[in-house]
Amino acid sequence: MRAWVSWLLVLAVYLAFPTFQRERLEEMGFGEIHRMDRMRPDPALTQALRSRWDSEATTFVLPWGHMIPSLEDVSRITGLRVYGWPVSGFTYPGYSELAHRLLGLTVVERSSLLSRVELQESLGLYEVGKKVGETADGQLQWLTRWCWTVFADEPGAETDLDLRRFLILFLGRVLFATRGDAVHCRFLPFLEELDKVGGYAWGAAFLAHQFDSLSASERQTSTSGFFPFLQVWTYLHLPTLRRGILARPGLVPIAHRWDPRRDARTLSDQLASLQEAIDCYPHLDVVWQPYLEEGDEGQPWLVQARPYFGRSRSLGLRQSAVEFPSRDRTPRPGRSFQRLHDTTDWRERAKEQIQNWERRGKGVKSSATTDDAYLQAYALKYGGKVDVAGETTSLRALLHSAMQDREVAQREVEQLRRELERVSRAATAGASSFTAAEDPQSDLEDRLAAAVRRAKETQTDLPERETALRSATDRATELQRQVDSVKGERDQLHIRAEAAEARVAKVTRELATLRVQGSSVEQEELVRLRTDLQAQQTLVRGLQEVMTAIGRSRSRSRSGASGASGATGASVRQYLAGSSNCRRNEEEERRHRGEASAQSGRGGGEMR
Repeated sequence: MRAWVSWLLVLAVYLAFPTFQRERLEEMGFGEIHRMDRMRPDPALTQALRSRWDSEATTFVLPWGHMIPSLEDVSRITGLRVYGWPVSGFTYPGYSELAHRLLGLTVVERSSLLSRVELQESLGLYEVGKKVGETADGQLQWLTRWCWTVFADEPGAETDLDLRRFLILFLGRVLFATRGDAVHCRFLPFLEELDKVGGYAWGAAFLAHQFDSLSASERQTSTSGFFPFLQVWTYLHLPTLRRGILARPGLVPIAHRWDPRRDARTLSDQLASLQEAIDCYPHLDVVWQPYLEEGDEGQPWLVQARPYFGRSRSLGLRQSAVEFPSRDRTPRPGRSFQRLHDTTDWRERAKEQIQNWERRGKGVKSSATTDDAYLQAYALKYGGKVDVAGETTSLRALLHSAMQDREVAQREVEQLRRELERVSRAATAGASSFTAAEDPQSDLEDRLAAAVRRAKETQTDLPERETALRSATDRATELQRQVDSVKGERDQLHIRAEAAEARVAKVTRELATLRVQGSSVEQEELVRLRTDLQAQQTLVRGLQEVMTAIGRSRSRSRSGASGASGATGASVRQYLAGSSNCRRNEEEERRHRGEASAQSGRGGGEMR
């Protein structure tokens, strides 16, 4: 709720700003995020995702594999820039001089925290509490009127103060929010020269802050920072959870399009339901590439951000189904803030994160080089087991993804070809009047041609990959069919074995009864029952041997499973036929013995 209120205050200030101040924010790359409609937080969804976060691997651990928010997600969902200078430098134990000079506010000596109330009042945000019966829209309107009365109308030193105060509130209470009521001054050094603020990669810093927030204590029910990002990321990648409503299709950035779905249940009920839903989520409904149909129109921040895109799946390996016996829900301890009040060089402390960003994102670390190796290592690390049906499903999903990759490659080839033709025409038309620009133009043309060649090579490789995946999918499907067939035969054998065991028990009881009675007249029946008992015991042993063979054949490798299961199925049918013939022969033999015994009895009577 604190994050939602902070966003409301920031929005009130933005709406009260004169036009030239909004234009300055637009140039800095913060215009789109401030034009976004207010979104309610969904703490149950955030908490369910947090319980799946592995801080060591910096990724979500889900039943179908690793998933990690990317720089492309940040750029497309929020509109923030993920390119530029790294947001890194020094934090100091005291900011009193800097805060007085840049903000006109007072900070206690040897302190790095601003009073939130003093900062808000400097922006005209008085009595920010909501009145009884007042709507959020009504509160926003009168807050905006209060702010409008304190802002300078013409550019100058006062307007710079206003803009810095707004930016420190926005950065400290919304984009990079932390727990606590005060506002940290750590971003003040970046605001000293306002014309350079837009040159920093605020979107990349925001993603690093999200990772750090997810790795914090699980006792929190929301992530620090701009909460709509993670919610919309889930709407796009896990749509079957149905936590969002696509209210405004087509708007950009994508966060403009969504509203959270209302849920009247308690937080604990929502959380339990979401965790179960994630456990049982249909693997084919996971959307690995939600931006395939998205263009760049009206999104100039995407042009320079494109080199940082392209991580559609972790490791580029298959993400398959793993059955988790249980989830670790033990709360993690809170973070320690020891030594953070000393001078800290974040270029050194966050060196790994900066390098990950410079490498255009962070992939999940693994020594696996094949799909199966990755899947087995994943199941071993997180205490799960691999499901054959899940592997078949994942192959189909990967095949679908490969087909989508091919379509994307085709579109990119066409786009690059059109761009190359345009550059060539421009170079030809301007050759006489722009001689000095020939070399840069030629260089651009060469780079575009190289990009077209690379795209064509990728497009050529994709059909082969698709063919291989289709073959693998067909083999996996056939294997699953054979496994199901053998399983059905095994179930039939179980039924027959149980019936045979019941017959053995019945015959054994009848034999015991006859032994007690000891009647000479029933000796023939005793012989018959003993013969029947031996036949049933032989049948039970045979059925057990066949079921054991089936179990061994199912546990063998997938490469030999087809032949093994076929052979096992044949042996089952052969054994069933043999056991039926055996029973018929035994019944025929008993019938002949009975007739012979009867004739012998009649002959003895005539002699006496």
